[in-house]
Amino acid sequence: MKLRAAVGALAGAGLVAVTNRALTGRAGVLDHALPGTQHTYRWRGFDIAYAEAGDPDDPDCLLLHGINAAGSSREFERVFEQLAAEYHVIAPDFPGFGRSDRPPLVYSASLYTTFVTEFACELTDDAVCVASSLSGAYAALAADDAGFAELVLVCPTAETMPERRVWFRSLLRSPFVGEALFNLLASKPSLRYFERDHAIADPSILTEEYIDYRWRTTHQPGARFAPASFVSGFLDPDIDLGDRLAALDIPTTIVWGRDADPPGLERGRELADTADARLVVFDDAKLLPHVERSAAFVDTLAETLPA
Repeated sequence: MKLRAAVGALAGAGLVAVTNRALTGRAGVLDHALPGTQHTYRWRGFDIAYAEAGDPDDPDCLLLHGINAAGSSREFERVFEQLAAEYHVIAPDFPGFGRSDRPPLVYSASLYTTFVTEFACELTDDAVCVASSLSGAYAALAADDAGFAELVLVCPTAETMPERRVWFRSLLRSPFVGEALFNLLASKPSLRYFERDHAIADPSILTEEYIDYRWRTTHQPGARFAPASFVSGFLDPDIDLGDRLAALDIPTTIVWGRDADPPGLERGRELADTADARLVVFDDAKLLPHVERSAAFVDTLAETLPA
C-alpha cells in the first residue's frame, strides 16, 4: 500500500508539472504592453521593460501600474497615447511583472520603493507621477528623493492584506503545488471575476483580449514570485499613507471611482482631507477609472499637469 501511495504521489506530481509547463507554453512570449518606443533599463540585476512616447522636451509623466497578480503597464493602454500628445510619458513594468525580469526573489515593499526612486531619478526630471493602487504608496515614499513635481494617485493604498502570512507566501513559491495553486488563482475565470468584482464597473470592458493579456502575463516564467509576496501581505509598506502624503510639499491629486470597494470612496475622502489634497471622483467606475473613464481621466490630468 505504501508503494502504491508513493507511485500515485509521483504520478500526481508529474501530472502537475506537465500541466504547469503546458500552461506556460500556451501563454507564449508576452507582447509589448504599450505602443511607443520600447526600452530596457538595467537595474540591480533586473532587466526592466518600459515604454516611452511623446516629445522629450515636454513635461515628464511617469505612469506606475498597480500591484496585483496580473499587474503590468498594460493598465495604461487607454490613456498612454492620449497623454503622449502633450507629455513625455514613461511607463515601466515593475520588477517581477509584465515583460520585466521575474527572478525567484522574496519581493518586498522596500524593493519597489527603491525601484521607483532610482528609476525616476535616472529617467525623469521633475515628473508628474501617476500611480495606481499600491504603487501610490511607493510613489509617496519615493516622492522627495525622486524629485516628483506632482502626484496623481488612483485609489492609493498602503494596506491590501489584513496581515502578513509567511506560510502562504512559502506555499505559492513552492515548486509544483505552488505553481499549480497560482495557475488556479490566475485562471481566466478567476481573473475575470476579480476584474468584475473589484476593478471594473462596466463588464463590456472585459473583452477576451483584455482578459487574455492578463492571463498571459500571469503565465510567464517566474510569474508567481512577486504575486506570492503581494497576496501574503509583504508588499504593503509600514506607513500611514495619509500622514505620509500630508508630509509631502508637492501638489497631490487623489482620483477615485465612486463604486470602488474596497477601498471605498470614504477612504479617498479621508486621505484627501488628511493630506489637503484635491479629490476627483468618477461616477460609474471602480478601482480603475483611468481604464473605465479614460477620456475624462485625461481631461483631469490636463487640468493638473503643467502645460
